Amino acid sequence: METADEWVLHGFSYPNYLAEFGTNAQSAVYEKSTLDLAMRDAFIKTRRFLMTTKGLSEDEAISLISVAVDFGVTQVVDGNWGVHAIIRKALFNS
Repeated sequence: METADEWVLHGFSYPNYLAEFGTNAQSAVYEKSTLDLAMRDAFIKTRRFLMTTKGLSEDEAISLISVAVDFGVTQVVDGNWGVHAIIRKALFNS
């Protein structure tokens, strides 16, 4: 997602849980979801975004994530927990 001032990337415990768990998806996602999995997915997507759209190396992307990206819980409502990463566009202004 993009706003005038930020990019927001979303990570989930299971990004495609309906396909992954099949007919038991609605109950399985409650049993298996964790914030750790959601955070990992958000981190991977954020790293990939910074490397592909901003041309950062992996080390540069990880360093920037460590000091300047804000993470928060997006949702826990349907059992598939989510974490979002907020990257301020001002970090890249010259």
